[in-house]
Amino acid sequence: MSETPTPRKPVHLAVYDTYADWETGHTTAHLTQRGHTIRTVGSAAGAPVTTMGGVRVLPDLALADLRPEDSSLLILTGASLWDTGEELAPFAAKAGEFLAAGVPVAAICGATAGLARAGLLDGRAHTSGASFYLAGQPGYGGAERYVEADAVTDGDLITAGPTEPVAFAREVFARLGVYGPEVLDAWFRLFHDSDASAYPVLMAAAESGDA
Repeated sequence: MSETPTPRKPVHLAVYDTYADWETGHTTAHLTQRGHTIRTVGSAAGAPVTTMGGVRVLPDLALADLRPEDSSLLILTGASLWDTGEELAPFAAKAGEFLAAGVPVAAICGATAGLARAGLLDGRAHTSGASFYLAGQPGYGGAERYVEADAVTDGDLITAGPTEPVAFAREVFARLGVYGPEVLDAWFRLFHDSDASAYPVLMAAAESGDA
């Protein structure tokens, strides 16, 4: 008698006013296509937020109720609010809980500044929109670990700048084992480089179930 597979834990997407819609679209869409469940997390469950693009989102659960052991990954998007005060500091604190528990965190754009202020980048290789952007964040001591790259993974932490949503998605997929190396490379070449030669690789993988 075969064993019942262990259900996948959901991926949690943090949502807050002014969050940058475009930065996680590739990530969440393709995770969902590959069988992952996306759950949104806000400051309060049922309290709507409005994205930078004017889209209204109703969070599935409150940040206070999110536990690392119930999640596969926490995604933090950029938002204007990261640069205008400490309103989003609780989300950075939650990221600290995830990293301490060995559960991955993926932060893009302004969310990297929030992690910098929380001291979470000091001991990990990371990137952002620009090194001087992080250098201006109070409490940041990780300048020596800054990497000039589209996206960086260091253990359980993934970081990327605002212009690299596809590279950000690639790192998330690699960390969660969503695609094998060859298929992941083809996915990136198609969506990042518009490389038409990558399309048959993805189609062949989909038809064989090897993606």
